[in-house]
Amino acid sequence: MPRYLTRDRLAIAAGLLLPLAAAAILMPFRSSWSNTNVALLLVVVVVGVSAIGSRVAGVVAAVSAVAWFDFFFTVPYYRFTIRGSADLTTAILLLLTGLAVSQLAARARRLKVVTITDARYLALVHEAAAMSAAARSPDAIVGYISDQLVGLLGLESARFEYGSLLGHPPRLEPDGSVTAGRIPWDVELAGLPRQEIELRTFGNGRYYGRFMLRARPDARPSLQARLVAVTLADQAGRALGAGATTAL
Repeated sequence: MPRYLTRDRLAIAAGLLLPLAAAAILMPFRSSWSNTNVALLLVVVVVGVSAIGSRVAGVVAAVSAVAWFDFFFTVPYYRFTIRGSADLTTAILLLLTGLAVSQLAARARRLKVVTITDARYLALVHEAAAMSAAARSPDAIVGYISDQLVGLLGLESARFEYGSLLGHPPRLEPDGSVTAGRIPWDVELAGLPRQEIELRTFGNGRYYGRFMLRARPDARPSLQARLVAVTLADQAGRALGAGATTAL
């Protein structure tokens, strides 16, 4: 977490300072270049900041670019005032373009993360299915899935209980939601409950047991991760069901 915070802060600092540096470099060309060309080059700076930083950094870069464009390249110079209508239009377009670019860059980074995460989740489900289909004992599969749940959901531990249900712990539901005392629990806001959470396991319509999950204090797994956890529990249920059928 500190590494990401540091990167975001550096990107915001770059959003403040790089447009200023670019404007200072372009100043000697003020008399020979049109303000439109200057604005386009400042957009390039905004794109660069947006590509390496957060959405906030991109917005900061866009605002900074407009401010220094006004200060250095519009009359009166060295004042945050714009008199010419053409310069005002250019400044507004620079701001809007910069904001749009920052949003697009942030979305592109998010889609990249989702794609990578999806690939990892798919691999987990595939491996669990392969183990279930192989001639491994149900206990081995349950142990394997317990280990995967720890990393997937950010847990301190995960264990499996066979047999009847005891107590009323918080529950990870089949739709990926979490309930505590039958009341919906906001995982994104509050994280996972600190007490053990049950994830029930069924195979061939029969209840076999439940995974008991103990989360770390900072655990806030996404809905996608929670749905994958439910899928892994289903794989354990299939393995337990197949084992019971073989024993018969």
